[in-house]
Amino acid sequence: MKKTITFLCAVLTIVSCKKEEKKEMKEIDMSVTYPVTKKVDTTDTYFDEQIQDPYRWLEDDHSEETKAWVKAQNEVTFGYLEKIPFRNALKERMEKLWNYERISAPFKEGKYTYFYKNNGLQNQSVLYRKDETGKEEIFLDPNTFSKDGTTSLGGINFTKDGSLAAYAISEGGSDWRKVIVVNTDTKEIIGDTLVDVKFSSMSWYKNEGFYYSSYDKPNGSELSAKTDQHKLYFHKLGTSQKQDKIIFGDKAKRRYVSGYVTEDENYLIISASTSTTGNELYYKDLNSNGAIINIVDNFETNNGIVDNVGTKFYVLTDYNAPNQRLVTFDIKKPKQENWVDCIPETENVLSISTGGGFLFAEYMKDAVSNIKQYDYDGKLVREVALPGIGSAGGFGGKKEETTLYYSFTNYTTPGTIYSYNPKTGKSEIYQKPKVDFNSDDYESKQIFYTSKDGTKVPMIITYKKGLELNGKNPTMLYGYGGFNISLTPSFSVANAVWLENGGIYAVPNLRGGGEYGKKWHDAGTQMQKQNVFDDFIAAAEYLIKEKYTSTDYLAISGRSNGGLLVGATMTQRPDLMKVAFPGVGVLDMLRYHTFTAGAGWSYDYGTSEQSKEMYAYLKGYSPVHNVKAGTQYPATLVTTGDHDDRVVPAHSFKFAAELQEKQTGPNPTLIRIDVNAGHGAGKSTQAIIQEYVDIQAFALYNMGIRDLEK
Repeated sequence: MKKTITFLCAVLTIVSCKKEEKKEMKEIDMSVTYPVTKKVDTTDTYFDEQIQDPYRWLEDDHSEETKAWVKAQNEVTFGYLEKIPFRNALKERMEKLWNYERISAPFKEGKYTYFYKNNGLQNQSVLYRKDETGKEEIFLDPNTFSKDGTTSLGGINFTKDGSLAAYAISEGGSDWRKVIVVNTDTKEIIGDTLVDVKFSSMSWYKNEGFYYSSYDKPNGSELSAKTDQHKLYFHKLGTSQKQDKIIFGDKAKRRYVSGYVTEDENYLIISASTSTTGNELYYKDLNSNGAIINIVDNFETNNGIVDNVGTKFYVLTDYNAPNQRLVTFDIKKPKQENWVDCIPETENVLSISTGGGFLFAEYMKDAVSNIKQYDYDGKLVREVALPGIGSAGGFGGKKEETTLYYSFTNYTTPGTIYSYNPKTGKSEIYQKPKVDFNSDDYESKQIFYTSKDGTKVPMIITYKKGLELNGKNPTMLYGYGGFNISLTPSFSVANAVWLENGGIYAVPNLRGGGEYGKKWHDAGTQMQKQNVFDDFIAAAEYLIKEKYTSTDYLAISGRSNGGLLVGATMTQRPDLMKVAFPGVGVLDMLRYHTFTAGAGWSYDYGTSEQSKEMYAYLKGYSPVHNVKAGTQYPATLVTTGDHDDRVVPAHSFKFAAELQEKQTGPNPTLIRIDVNAGHGAGKSTQAIIQEYVDIQAFALYNMGIRDLEK
């Protein structure tokens, strides 16, 4: 299939940045000729119904044909983007705004205090440390791991005395990791470099070794082949990885298994699950080297050990508490019927952190943080006074810490780190970023709109003060709506640039997320997934009705599960928006569970093999299967990475091919494929900036904006 879309755009070329000087008209040829995407006769049968899958060949990431297709698509896409006249100006402003020093909260390990720092435009943040005299040095610099900045630090864990550290690296954005052990004094590498580690932390037991998790190496491509039996291992220092002992997961199949050692090093805690929601819980007494004992024997609830004091354990759970509660039990009687409330469930969703010998309860009310401090008996110490309305996180640390740290941010306030004295409750600014952005010029407003079935849904709308509600404001509507994940207010340099250029940034808290607990999550899963799309559509309709924007100035955006949201919304209501950005999306709902760890997403989605009804429901909204010929779809920029082994890029490839074949009208349908990049984690700063620049340039240009002169 070869298709050309031609349109000539009259563009104002700025001769001088001074408003009073003349501008001349120049025409730019923005015609697009899409690469040929061949069709192959491939058919699947679901419950006696045959489904064509002509672009199945694009699932083969090892194929030279697929690689050639990626190259050809990128040539067309970047050829288009390079012609947008204000693209370079956007990049200059984005880089200038991005170029500020960022320092993480410090954390103490042994005799050193560690912290991350990025000077501004470094591709990866650098791990520094100070000794007891205050002397500062670089401990790990991920910018030296590879020439192109695509190898990143994927986590680090220290022994209790801080003398050893195990750190993970990710190459090309892959979820597969290598783990390296170093002596922290000398920085000398010790023993084997572990390979093929995935979805894992490292948890040390004394200085003998550490626990980690991984899958068997899959047959076929490690970027796309199915991986669905996770196992917990123990690596003994000084031995080969081949000798690592399987601790859990070799018998019953569990897709996600994790293990960590309690702070007192007396117990190993194991969590095991078959999907992203619901988990079993186990413990093992490390002093007696006893058997693994079950605590929770089903997947019906979410349960996480928060801490222990001797044999008394603290568990955050939604067992008999959809908004979660903190309970305690004695290790001798661990079953759920013996659990006792420490911090009971309330009307707001609870999460817990521990530090300085206290419990910190974060309550989320309408997607905004409220923090309360408790002692270990569940007695309220104080409500923590936050610096404003927004998102707060942190307060974690070892029991003996006398100073804790937390961060605070919202859509107009860059993330600021505060030190906190848990004895007095006093907060002080520890690190406030110096960003070239005047937050006082902007405001956020939370509204509640009505979805299709009458459900009230919150949305935070951010814009420049004095905004005129004339329906002509470029608006980015961003959503997610799944996996119990909550979208809470946070500052973004990219969004700041969007706001500076007169844009509106709107974020609704859709069903499927975790903003209102388990009921809100479940209301957006499986046979109720359409609720999520309806919530998003209703958010767009609200913004248009209230004249924040109009169809001609509305862009919708989302990543991963949010990419599915965008794909489903634009295929159901292509008339509603001007621009669409499905990012690293789950777009083939009939086959998603056959790739990598996709089968673990079945709690949210269901699968096409589950039942005839579930198959029909998935087919009814699957973006790849609902692109209709003869339809004018919005200007679309699909984004993905060729090394994405979370949501394989074949989803995006097939969706883009369908759109390019069936699009009617002048709107471009392009796909932007980052090379040597994965799902997003560990991406270099330059790659992140360029992607944001291209998204904003594409959006504004297709809304008819031809220059950014204020």
